Amino acid sequence: MSERLLTLRQAEEQTGRKISSWRRDILERRIACVRLGRSVRIPQTEIDRLIREGFSPRIETGGRAAR
Repeated sequence: MSERLLTLRQAEEQTGRKISSWRRDILERRIACVRLGRSVRIPQTEIDRLIREGFSPRIETGGRAAR
């Protein structure tokens, strides 16, 4: 049986995370993805793993402080 692959919009709807967050994590290779031409799909197992481990916020160092 093949694994379910979700679009970024489906991942956003399922988790409440913004598409831009998914794109950043893919770019920084924090999560696995499947590229089909220009399309990007996220395996359901990756989403399940992130939910199990808990989403941890990215900690920025340096730069200006948030106000």
